[in-house]
Amino acid sequence: MTIKPLNWGLLSTARINRALITPLRASARNHLAAVASRSQAGAEAYAREWSIPKAHGSYEALLADPEIDVIYNPLPNHLHKEWTIRALAAGKHVLCEKPIALTPGEVDEMAAAAQRYGKVLAEAFMYRHHPQTLLARDLVEQGAIGRLQLVRGSFTFSMKTDTNIRLNPEMGGGSLWDVGCYPISYARHLIGAEPLEVFGWQLTGESGIDDSFFGQMKFPGGIYAQFDSGFRTPFRTHLEIVGSEGTLTIPAPFKPGLEEVITLVREEKMERISVPARELYIGEVEDLADCILTGKTPRMTLADSRANVAAIVALLEAAQTGRPVRLPANNI
Repeated sequence: MTIKPLNWGLLSTARINRALITPLRASARNHLAAVASRSQAGAEAYAREWSIPKAHGSYEALLADPEIDVIYNPLPNHLHKEWTIRALAAGKHVLCEKPIALTPGEVDEMAAAAQRYGKVLAEAFMYRHHPQTLLARDLVEQGAIGRLQLVRGSFTFSMKTDTNIRLNPEMGGGSLWDVGCYPISYARHLIGAEPLEVFGWQLTGESGIDDSFFGQMKFPGGIYAQFDSGFRTPFRTHLEIVGSEGTLTIPAPFKPGLEEVITLVREEKMERISVPARELYIGEVEDLADCILTGKTPRMTLADSRANVAAIVALLEAAQTGRPVRLPANNI
């Protein structure tokens, strides 16, 4: 039986849209149908540039379009909750860019709306769908490095401007929300548990957001995670997974390319493991299609998203107060 492709609408002309355009066009089950901007002229110009069939001059017009099945929400962080809930209420499924929200309570509101309107909502953590991440999790679970002890990660880059929205505290700015969320999410995913206690230090910029963040997390079973994130440091991505019998090193954990190799070291012997090639963003697109068309549970569940937000909020509190923060046992 032929299945009608899901029609997607882009909620704004944000730069990150470009990451979704190629996989949407490569997918047999998804179709990029429309884009919305805050002006008709802006929407039409973007639609011409990227050959998108329909252009809407307001976000409301896109949500009211009866032909649209799925909304991609790449708006600034502080607008994720409002426009995701509005899209769900309009009868649309939603893929919301990370971080899905800025407090656990906001995630709860979004999850309640998805349930109320019977629609699928997922956070766009693209790395979680990539073969490299699945391979790393399998190796850890299979005991390739023995008992897991430590996960260390970094994600930094040098921002060359002082006017980026990621520097605005009122818009959910800061390196922790923008890129620190990745090593936090990856550590939680590999460990398969939530942190019991966290602590962090931050270097604040002129606007008051964390230009750099340095965090630690304590997990059940004597497992720890350490990470750093930043806007004023050269580009660095790295993940090291340390066990009682070996280490696994991932040079590009958060944005893997098509020819990645990870390194497993055991008993002083190094093994280089090639990662199956896959376009980075296709996984989140196909996963959402699976959920909508077959009823599958999203790989990135809302409980998972909520727990990541809770960990970030706790880390920020620790940095601001100078004291470790314990997370509730039901942080899911």
